[in-house]
Amino acid sequence: MKRGGQGVQARVAASKGVSFSQSPVLAVRLPSWRSRVVLFVMFVAFAALAGRAMWLQALSTQFLQRQGEIRYARTLELPATRGRIFDRNGQVLASSLPVKAVWAIPEDVLKSPADKLHELAALLDLSDAELHKKLDSDRTFVYLKRQVELDVVDKIMKLGIEGIETRKEYKRYYPQGEVATHVVGFTNVEDVGQESMELALQKTLVGQSGSRRVIKDRLGRIVEDLGATKEPHDGQDVTLALDSKLQYIAFTQVKEAVEKYHAKAGGAVILDVHTGEILALANWPSYNPNDRTRLSGEQLRNRVLTDTFEPGSTLKPLTVALALDTHRVTPDTVYDTSPGRIVIGDKTVRDSHAHGALTVSQIIMKSSNVGMSKIALPIPAQEMWEIFTKSGFGQQPKIGFPGAVAGRVRPYKSWRPIEQANMAFGQGISVSLIQLARSYMIYARDGDLIPLSFLKVNEPPQGTPVVSPKTAAQVRAMLETVVSPEGTAPQAQVPGYRVGGKTGTAQKVLNGHYSQSHYIANFVGIAPMSNPRFVIAVMVDDPVGVFHQGGTVAAPTFALLAANALRAANVAPDSNVTNIIIPANSGEEAM
Repeated sequence: MKRGGQGVQARVAASKGVSFSQSPVLAVRLPSWRSRVVLFVMFVAFAALAGRAMWLQALSTQFLQRQGEIRYARTLELPATRGRIFDRNGQVLASSLPVKAVWAIPEDVLKSPADKLHELAALLDLSDAELHKKLDSDRTFVYLKRQVELDVVDKIMKLGIEGIETRKEYKRYYPQGEVATHVVGFTNVEDVGQESMELALQKTLVGQSGSRRVIKDRLGRIVEDLGATKEPHDGQDVTLALDSKLQYIAFTQVKEAVEKYHAKAGGAVILDVHTGEILALANWPSYNPNDRTRLSGEQLRNRVLTDTFEPGSTLKPLTVALALDTHRVTPDTVYDTSPGRIVIGDKTVRDSHAHGALTVSQIIMKSSNVGMSKIALPIPAQEMWEIFTKSGFGQQPKIGFPGAVAGRVRPYKSWRPIEQANMAFGQGISVSLIQLARSYMIYARDGDLIPLSFLKVNEPPQGTPVVSPKTAAQVRAMLETVVSPEGTAPQAQVPGYRVGGKTGTAQKVLNGHYSQSHYIANFVGIAPMSNPRFVIAVMVDDPVGVFHQGGTVAAPTFALLAANALRAANVAPDSNVTNIIIPANSGEEAM
């Protein structure tokens, strides 16, 4: 039977012209188990899919929930309000105003009519091209503008443009504007401090943002509140030592001095003798922190703390204080300064005039470089270096203010005699105005030194002795003679009050050499002398014209600041002098 079947197949194949034995396809016989294997594999695959579906939908829902949240659930930030900054009298210096960020879903916004997009651009202070550039994105979220005023936001939302959304945020506002900006500083669009106290007190002011979990649809609309809310914690308010009235006076007087003498820049600082509080700190050029579109580096610099210069003759009282305190001299010790110059090594030190024989007090009053050199040279270099460092020179001020510089005091072991003489009258050493002002606290506070503070102080700090109270009193008496008609700063006199201080006219170093036409005029003074309350320092950088000395440029500004500060603090007058006599040659001093 088997053979008969094969014969039939062969005949059929032959009838079609194909030999059965020559067709390998027809000759192959598939094994019967193959179909069973395929069926089993398909069964296993469907079982695995069913098991996975059961696992995801019944036993473990975390994955699908997470994927759903990624697409629809959102965590909305609830911004905390930044702490306010006040002056010592409770006047607001910085506060946060509610504003909104305007953002867009580009794909949806671009469907709007051209006229509405034009109105949107105008409300955002953008050109049509700028708006389209922002919207030309494949992202689903694009900021159009941050910190938009609420009334403008209302107008934008009334346009009814699909895909435009807003987000609540805050904008910092500074009522004092350019007057106090070098103390207060400013924040960026993310409400992070960038300069001055806004930066220094960032952790205190910033607070902690909260959050809220919601579900949004494709258009960004909230359709469900998930209830997972973390409340925001607002930042702490801060009270500065700054007195807004004194700050305004200091700012306007510095600005007037810079403009009057066509100077490059200027600065002033007012310190409270009893507490070390910084009552005013002003710079010019300045800037408006509420509008920083044209902000430059020159405007941004807080020169009182960040710029160093050779103080010149304002450093002379410190060397004299050392000589008095170590009993090397008395106020009445006489030095012959003739003929107005002295040769030290291969260098010559000169006075502006030949003064002849001068007492130590007169050396300060006349600002004699020759006299100061003779006082300083017998003093060991180490002792001079130690009193410089005790006074805070060469060290970064510990006032918690970003950018405050240390200045420079070279190691005493490398001093040559001419360098020691130069440092005695303020050359070869660099300081900031804040350091120079603080050093005069030694004379105002009976010989000790206290820390300075930008924050309001509740308890007066303990002082660190530098010289004896007797020495401090002797130096104060010398400083008072400087503002007399015979001294270098009669224009520093204040009607009704006894004041004192020291002038400085420092030659600027340009290309490694002392310039004969560029100066820094400065004056540091104490008021009133009967019971010191304020230390006031003024600096004018590069005054142009006939007047460039500390006695003619910086001293008059000191007088105005002192008069206003004393009246504002209700300090009783301690002098009957009301008629100020200013000699024709006032303000002249040795460089």
